[in-house]
Amino acid sequence: MHPALWIAKTGLEAQTKDLAVISNNLANAGTIGFKKSRVAFEDLFYQNLRQPGADSSQDTKLPVGLQLGTGVKVVATQKIHTQGSFQTSDNQLDMAIQGSGFFQILLPDGTTGYTRAGNFTLDENGQIVTQGSGYVLQPAITVPQTATSLEVAIDGTISAQEPGQATPTNLGQLQLADFINPTGLQPIGENLFVETGSSGTPVIGTPNLDGLGAIRGGQLETSNVSTVEELVSMIETQRTYETNAKVLSAVDQMLQFINQTL
Repeated sequence: MHPALWIAKTGLEAQTKDLAVISNNLANAGTIGFKKSRVAFEDLFYQNLRQPGADSSQDTKLPVGLQLGTGVKVVATQKIHTQGSFQTSDNQLDMAIQGSGFFQILLPDGTTGYTRAGNFTLDENGQIVTQGSGYVLQPAITVPQTATSLEVAIDGTISAQEPGQATPTNLGQLQLADFINPTGLQPIGENLFVETGSSGTPVIGTPNLDGLGAIRGGQLETSNVSTVEELVSMIETQRTYETNAKVLSAVDQMLQFINQTL
């Protein structure tokens, strides 16, 4: 079998995976706190037919070698944790992180998830929870039923104004988590990430201190997906896919010619 057929096959498979990643980015262009992904490619092993530096005579060496590549593969999908833009919200529980850090979320199995999505709401007990699944924000903060308004400070302090009180009541303070390698976090859906061996252990701290981001109440961080960039990448992927498909067609014609001729 002609090696170019298998090489082109790896190209088609790699571009198919790249297109899937681009499609997921575009699908989540409106998802709060979403971080886009990009594909990392790597060339496969080479057939070493002529070793560079080998002796070509008693006194000379080969200046270059002869290596034939065997194709390409996708080795990683990397999350890009750049800051998304901000949009103003009328929901007093909405929060955005300006800078580094993640909100901490208590998962049903008792472990901690991490998210940049600050579109929170209240459960039946008055606790601040995620909108999608009702997971409790950590540290847990309970809002009194009688509260008429909420205020979120840049350091994560949440206070509530209640009837008959001259000053707001301090309900608690949020803590943010940060990682030495955020790209090593594992996305699990529901706008959540979990810790891995590559991300490092979380560093917990007060917002707006020690390099952690500030909390912006009444705002949301939108997706960092640029629709224009993704459409350009989609066109590039499509053209690369078509080129690999043309290689298959060209090899097929070559083999057909040989069969007919011989």
